[in-house]
Amino acid sequence: MAEQIAHVSDTAFWVAWYRWLETQRKDALFRDPLAGKLVGDRGRQLARHMGIERAMAWSMSLRTYIIDRYILEAISGGVDCVVNLGAGLDTRPYRLDLQSDFLWIEVDFSNIVTFKDEALANDKPACHLERIVCDLSQDDARKALLASLDKRGRNILVLTEGVIPYLTNEAVAALAKNLSEKTHIKHWITDYFSPFFLGLTSRGVIVKQLQKNAPFQFNPGDDPDDWPRFFAANGWQIDDMRFIGEEGRKLGRDLPANWLMRAMMRFAKEERLRPYRRMNGYALLKKGHDAVSLG
Repeated sequence: MAEQIAHVSDTAFWVAWYRWLETQRKDALFRDPLAGKLVGDRGRQLARHMGIERAMAWSMSLRTYIIDRYILEAISGGVDCVVNLGAGLDTRPYRLDLQSDFLWIEVDFSNIVTFKDEALANDKPACHLERIVCDLSQDDARKALLASLDKRGRNILVLTEGVIPYLTNEAVAALAKNLSEKTHIKHWITDYFSPFFLGLTSRGVIVKQLQKNAPFQFNPGDDPDDWPRFFAANGWQIDDMRFIGEEGRKLGRDLPANWLMRAMMRFAKEERLRPYRRMNGYALLKKGHDAVSLG
């Protein structure tokens, strides 16, 4: 059925729908007009089928905002190329304030690349944009791709937005090692989910919907510091971590809750709310082997 996730690439339509919803808000954290063009009715159907739309809208909007800031700050700091692995329906090359000669490379499955090429044929990106077809789960293809991409810039930032959760621990370790071995790939932005989040959502509606065709697989351990230890063991350490709940609070977009929960949150001690505010976020990684504690 069209409203169900049949393959991991379908999640691109699902999450892009929330970028389109955010774009229509008067107080939008960003504007992504092309998201509506890309998702069409498909994104709306998937969102309704998957459920918890309010929480998803909150999370996806803040996730997009955090990554936007990371990228623009990195470019200001000297990054000369962005490589978006598993780019999905991302439209940052069109909507971010980028120089026309800045190099942006998207990598994804052939169906996504073909769809975007056709859907956005009449839209001009702000920078130099290339799209490459590659199944990142195939070791030889991934290694060859990264070897070629490493030659495209001198200070490369890799983005894996919404990719890592769907990979096994072994696949994430392999990708991390492949990236760390490259001379000019120097920064990596990727998802973070705490053990508290994984436990809280393990029986939730979203996980149940994804379980058949696009299950969450990555789980480095039950201790909060197992995540940084995992990446440090594979050549990457935390340079900066931005938690969605904490960023939302700063922006006046606190944890979504009904009126009763909001009232209780006003009187709750911050240490009680901290696990919720730090359930998930995005990490900016740099090369190294230091396990920076998240405690």
